[in-house]
Amino acid sequence: MTIKKVISNMLKNCMALKPFESLLVITDKKELGIGRLFLEEAQKITKNVLLIKIPVASVHGEEPSDEVAREMLKYDVILMPTTKSLSHTTARKFATEHGARIASMPGVNLDMIKRSFRADYKKITERTSKIENAIRNAQIVKITTKKGTDITVKPNIKLECRDQGLYCNKGDWGNLPAGEMCFLPLENYTNGVFVVDAAMAGLKKELVKSPIKITVKDGYAITIEGKKEAVELKKLLKGFNDLRVYNIAEVGIGTNDKARVTGNVLEDEKVLGTVHIALGNNISYKGTVDAPCHLDGVFKKPTIFTDSKMIMKDGMLKI
Repeated sequence: MTIKKVISNMLKNCMALKPFESLLVITDKKELGIGRLFLEEAQKITKNVLLIKIPVASVHGEEPSDEVAREMLKYDVILMPTTKSLSHTTARKFATEHGARIASMPGVNLDMIKRSFRADYKKITERTSKIENAIRNAQIVKITTKKGTDITVKPNIKLECRDQGLYCNKGDWGNLPAGEMCFLPLENYTNGVFVVDAAMAGLKKELVKSPIKITVKDGYAITIEGKKEAVELKKLLKGFNDLRVYNIAEVGIGTNDKARVTGNVLEDEKVLGTVHIALGNNISYKGTVDAPCHLDGVFKKPTIFTDSKMIMKDGMLKI
């Protein structure tokens, strides 16, 4: 299947784009080629399309300009192939509330499109729903790994997010490639340690070679330990001069069996058999912490308990 055919299928099946609808592509100079591919295929479905090129952001979660934010309120479907994520921004939140269907694709590349966009999103939906049901009924979620992760969270059971790759109704949004069950931990209640051994958003090279050990107390990261990557992360977070960036903002469980860990968190966090925990902004999950970043740390082969029930063992789903 050609790359154009894959994109065409994505527009028709994942975004449910119709001839009478409008579509906006937001991209930057690093992702412009892919942005244009999306635009060209969208023009075969609808003539009401526009591409906007924005500056390359410095960090995931950085707001676009007010002009771009206002433009986002005018479209039925928005595609965001950008270098840094616009997912956890007020602009995306307002566009969603106005009914836009949005796919955020920070760092997307052609290999990722060929591989992960061709996943069976109906099966991913079934898998994700099983995990959601387990989380929904749990008071406590405990996650461990052989690398040293041992962390306990209390899920906000009213605010689950199933990022399944099917954005067919007004206000639907998520990533492409998709495939995760993510949720908002109750603020101030997460405690323990998580060890990032796959990928860490925000680093110059997101693929992690030396594990990053992050200790959490009452919902905030209090220490970050490790080698080069840990030092880089500490420097990045300190540079914000904002304690909110240490907030535990999200817990996500990957459900995409076609995704692979490649050093691009957009795909890495979707890999079946991984968990990611994010630092910073949780407004997108209807939390109260409006931090200036949202940085996901991905780790492999987790064992997950919802209360006393094991739902995953060493990365293998048990439900």
